[in-house]
Amino acid sequence: MEKNLIEFAQFIKQSPTAFHAVDSVKSILEEKGIAYFTRNDSSLIAVKMSKNPPKGFRIMASHSDSPCFKLKTKPEIKVEDSYVKLNVEKYGGMILSSWLDRPLGIAGRVITKDKETDQFVSHLVDFKQCAVIPNVAIHFNREINKGFEYNPQVDMLPLFSGNKEKTIREMLAESLHIFTEEILGEDLYLYVDQEPVTVGAEGEFIVSPRLDDLQCAYSTLKGFVESEPTDYIAVYCLFDNEEVGSRTRQGADSDFAQQILSEVWRDAQITFASALKNSFLLSADNAHALHPNHPEKSDVTNKPCINGGIVLKFNGNAHYTTDGFSQAFVTDLCKKADVPMQTFANRSDIPGGSTLGNIMMSHMSIPAADIGLGQLAMHSAVETAGVKDMEYMMAAAKKFFTA
Repeated sequence: MEKNLIEFAQFIKQSPTAFHAVDSVKSILEEKGIAYFTRNDSSLIAVKMSKNPPKGFRIMASHSDSPCFKLKTKPEIKVEDSYVKLNVEKYGGMILSSWLDRPLGIAGRVITKDKETDQFVSHLVDFKQCAVIPNVAIHFNREINKGFEYNPQVDMLPLFSGNKEKTIREMLAESLHIFTEEILGEDLYLYVDQEPVTVGAEGEFIVSPRLDDLQCAYSTLKGFVESEPTDYIAVYCLFDNEEVGSRTRQGADSDFAQQILSEVWRDAQITFASALKNSFLLSADNAHALHPNHPEKSDVTNKPCINGGIVLKFNGNAHYTTDGFSQAFVTDLCKKADVPMQTFANRSDIPGGSTLGNIMMSHMSIPAADIGLGQLAMHSAVETAGVKDMEYMMAAAKKFFTA
């Protein structure tokens, strides 16, 4: 597991944004010679054909984005002729206080135009440890430990530089060795520039930015790469914009998956509709683990713990796709993969969220279940999850795709 943990830490470091996460996945797939398709540079679908004539698809889907701050256009704000801060807005449901007093980077993509081909070109950029969102000293806010409501337009703007004239665009142009007027567009985000570390009496916990959902994205990818599909086409999906509802052309609520799967199936012996009926979808997105300080937040009987195994999610209002049939499928899968399984449901008086599964099913009728890995502090700038759980997901994914 140590090798996988080292590789995962490297994956996190190389994936500060959805664009970088997709680029990291592409590098792994290209090294193995595996076919893939991308959309918007931030979503990806990879395919491995089956050894025998396929009966259908085995699909696992995760997401590439995490809650963060997005830089607005023309972000520079001068402060009292002393500093330059950046104008940002929330992306997704964030725990705002967790972003304070941490080293922050700026990363994303820049769009230029090739003069010879007249085509738009996307460039990845990553500026490490170039910003911070400073807290107000307790001397100026004596009541802060009694609770404080942060205003994202006032309290959460990052300090970028001293009183210098250099703009973000000038910094981008300098890094790409181009003129500022050659930059036609950009998508830039703040990210926490901290390396993943292991903690705990036996190093059993991993503390890292972006565990939701890069932990599932990486562990399902490992299972996909190591699998040898026999009777089903293996499909690895990584979608952007889950944190903001998936309703983009690269999100799970688009035609991306349906378009790719129908194209892949074009020459098969049975109809596409029959293939979908015979297929199975696992939506892999991290789950809420039992909290050591607030166990009362968990359901009475469905309260997974970190390193307790694959989490199967249930919701009475169908925010998760799991039903009795898919429960049986996942239970059987985990037994075959020899990995533990646990269950999650929200307390009946605490509404939960939704994820990729039911959104994908609205476009394609496929038997499905929602699974994940238990974690703490979901949507914090830095989250906590389990080392063993990654190994469990890798084994389950490999068994799922080797079918």
